Amino acid sequence: MGSLIAGRGTFIDLHSHSTASDGQHPAAEVARRAAAAGVSVWALTDHDSVAALGVAATAAAQHGMRFVPGIELSVTLERKEIHVLGHFVDPESGPLRRFEDLLAEKRRTRMNGILERLSALGITLSAGEVEKFSGGKTLARPHIARALLERNLVASVKEAFDRFLAEGRPAYVGRYRLAAEEAIALVRGAGGTATVAHPGVNKLERVDVARLAGWGLCGIEVHHADHPPSLREKFLAMARDLDLVPTAGSDYHGEEVAPDRHFGDVTMSPPELERLEARRG
Repeated sequence: MGSLIAGRGTFIDLHSHSTASDGQHPAAEVARRAAAAGVSVWALTDHDSVAALGVAATAAAQHGMRFVPGIELSVTLERKEIHVLGHFVDPESGPLRRFEDLLAEKRRTRMNGILERLSALGITLSAGEVEKFSGGKTLARPHIARALLERNLVASVKEAFDRFLAEGRPAYVGRYRLAAEEAIALVRGAGGTATVAHPGVNKLERVDVARLAGWGLCGIEVHHADHPPSLREKFLAMARDLDLVPTAGSDYHGEEVAPDRHFGDVTMSPPELERLEARRG
């Protein structure tokens, strides 16, 4: 692994999003903001998409950061939704590209379903109004939320979710998800490492993480903005017990989408990043 850039901050952040999925800013702007916050090693992990990785790699180099190409996959484990982060993936991997195309089609179908439900509630949005907030093929609920916000139909992205888009709300439509074992195999087949994202958010227990480890999981995102110290200690002990690499990610989406998550909130050590990279493929 390359050394950290001399004179820069030592933040290592392996979880962030751009407009290629559900982030607020294009990849180049996410890179600029990461660098401004002192990030030295940065991963872009858009949901179900590798579309922005080329732009992100170029921008990272311009700002003197080491770039880690990534992706975040929404998957199921025993009917529970969890997220798997892929790091060091090959953006040109054939299976990964085909999966991205499949997910883009299914996300568009989902978006149309949400727009139909909003229309039934008396709120008419066009596909174009939503797509203007997306920088890639992946369409997500935050894009719809921002379209509602632009039309002054809600006061914030959070209100859009609370009133219409969250699970159990009137415009919610479920999404297609891979099985966790398939997701890990997809990431490993693309030359990457598989890490379970924000396990505390998804209420994962040791038995869950042990199953994932048995399928080839490499790491566990111990350091996350939504993990209080008690959860970090719990998952750090779990990582040690199961021989998983403890990773860190701000889960940055942008100020409008996720105002409580910022670059520089969390980090991990360079030796742990080396351990993670050594487990590629």
